[in-house]
Amino acid sequence: MINTKHRSNEIEIMDDLDIKGDLLINSLDQLATINKLLGGNKVTIDGLKQILEGQNKSKTISIVDLGCGNGDMLRQVARFGRKNGYNFQLLGIDANQATIDYANKLSTKFPELTFIKEDVLSEEFKTHKYDIAMCTLFLHHFEDDIALDFVKTLVKNSTIGVLINDLHRHRMAYYLFKLVTLGIKNKMTQKDGLTSITKAFKRKDFEKFAKEIEFNSTITWRWAFRFQWIIKKS
Repeated sequence: MINTKHRSNEIEIMDDLDIKGDLLINSLDQLATINKLLGGNKVTIDGLKQILEGQNKSKTISIVDLGCGNGDMLRQVARFGRKNGYNFQLLGIDANQATIDYANKLSTKFPELTFIKEDVLSEEFKTHKYDIAMCTLFLHHFEDDIALDFVKTLVKNSTIGVLINDLHRHRMAYYLFKLVTLGIKNKMTQKDGLTSITKAFKRKDFEKFAKEIEFNSTITWRWAFRFQWIIKKS
């Protein structure tokens, strides 16, 4: 049985920022589909609704999505914004140029979306300002100290708040993902998905992080094995 007591430091295949080609594209699509099927998109949209409570719909609200992948989550946010009368300015950031190129290709019908290649741990990234920062299945890529410093940067540079949706490090989550991906031949999708779970968080991890943030936050467990961490500044 897999041991999930401590966070793994194993490297995911997708952490190679120079990876490109059909294997990458196929993996991005499959991970986006699995995220949708297991309710991951709903966790982010629900958290966004909470952060947006009381906000003036007549003003432009800037939202940045870190580790945006193929842009699927931002396209969901764009649809939500259109349906509910928000004026969103959406920015997706990823450190892989092939991923950014693919996100642009899939988002031609969404003029409110922009994608750029950038290292979110760089000094350049720290100059960005935005109303809301989102991380969907991204924070677990970093070790604890780096993850906490990264969240502090997001809180500092946002005006409304930060929304984090990430995996619950749990044995049942590991074997559920194995079951869901039984018919998938793409080994990158299978391996990275399982590695992500072993690198993910337990509630105590997020609670430890939250103590270091000056603003109030809420941590909620959501199906399927997700934590929704909302830090609201206003």
